Amino acid sequence: MINLQTKTGKAFKALVLNGETLTPSEAKKRFGIGNLSAEVTRIRQAGFAIHANGRKAANGVHVTEYVHGKPSRKVVAAGYRALAMGLV
Repeated sequence: MINLQTKTGKAFKALVLNGETLTPSEAKKRFGIGNLSAEVTRIRQAGFAIHANGRKAANGVHVTEYVHGKPSRKVVAAGYRALAMGLV
């Protein structure tokens, strides 16, 4: 399981437990996370479906927002294939 005291844990708590969206700048300000995509990768590897959605901010800058959601059927199917092949 994920230790909630670490930076990964703080991102996990915001995304999965609290249902928040999180941008890299918010993660930096709130949790001191310099590389949110690395933390999201760790959360995904723990089995949670975190989606990255791009949007354009009011000032015209492209922003990536991360949100917890349902895994796609394709991802679930790949997981079952990996289990069947003995990869996991």
